[in-house]
Amino acid sequence: MRATVIYGAGDVRVEAVPDPVIQRPTDALVRVVRACICGSDLWPYGSMPDSDTGERIGHEFLGVIEDVGSEVGGLARGDLVVAPFVWSDGTCDFCREGLQTSCRHGGLWASNGIDGGQGEAVRVPQAWGTLVKLPVAPDSALLPSLLTLSDVFPTGHHCAVKAGVNPRTTVTVIGDGAVGLCAVLAAKRLGAERIILMGRHADRTDLGVQFGATDVVAERGAEGIERVRELTGGDGTHAVLECVGYRAAVETALGVVRDGGVVSRVGAPQYQDLPLDFGTFMRNITLTGGVAPARAYIGELLPDVLDGRVEPGRVFDRAVGLDGVPDGYRAMADRKALKVLITP
Repeated sequence: MRATVIYGAGDVRVEAVPDPVIQRPTDALVRVVRACICGSDLWPYGSMPDSDTGERIGHEFLGVIEDVGSEVGGLARGDLVVAPFVWSDGTCDFCREGLQTSCRHGGLWASNGIDGGQGEAVRVPQAWGTLVKLPVAPDSALLPSLLTLSDVFPTGHHCAVKAGVNPRTTVTVIGDGAVGLCAVLAAKRLGAERIILMGRHADRTDLGVQFGATDVVAERGAEGIERVRELTGGDGTHAVLECVGYRAAVETALGVVRDGGVVSRVGAPQYQDLPLDFGTFMRNITLTGGVAPARAYIGELLPDVLDGRVEPGRVFDRAVGLDGVPDGYRAMADRKALKVLITP
């Protein structure tokens, strides 16, 4: 079959790889119908050392089950399913607690011999605990929005949930990437009436307004902090959703959060320490967030996607086939595309 392989920074190729096969009775084989490029894929795309062998890549996909192992219950050939961005058994103590990202028998796609999602097919370990059946046809117009359930929509939702967003909270979202926009959508869905989106790309922030943002702040750094303070009577907002992953974004978050408020971070951290000084301590700021257990949220978010109450698939602004994946990476890295949808 054909799949995406990364050989180093800026070097993404589509080439033939071995066909996946059932290796364990808990496996399933999924023919990929839709996949996508994640903002976090851009980190290795920008910095991975050169490799002679290359590595599979991609962790967001949905598709049709082609075969199942003998111990896979509740799933069958022909089922359309979505896969969260980590695989998990669904039975260990962490999974039962809704923290599938810490599954004792789970792992990451495209690592340790596991297929990546940006290809024609995937062997799914622990299929029963990982895959979620979707009650639509494989050609449904809802596929882009359903695909976001693999990562970006649950990640935005996780950020808002950890921050305690509700109808009584004011919210600032830092970042106008796909996760930031999904955080706006999640905050609106949870009832927030005042949502300030900090971003400087007008096409993205325009979508953020359609998703529920009430204000847009294009300024950055000290100017951005001052502007949010102006909009909130000098206090800042109860919740800040940090969806970027840079230290500067965390510094901005601490600058715009209201005393006694919460900073929730889901941007993959590209820093080693945090500016949590005595002044922050005196303001009673709570810092939370972390990697989203997407599998725990899919059941909650799925009905709203199926009913069309939310349309997170609107974050996809470019679609390619497998041959177009290298161009898709370049477009996202150059900020010419927000999020790229792949149809193998």
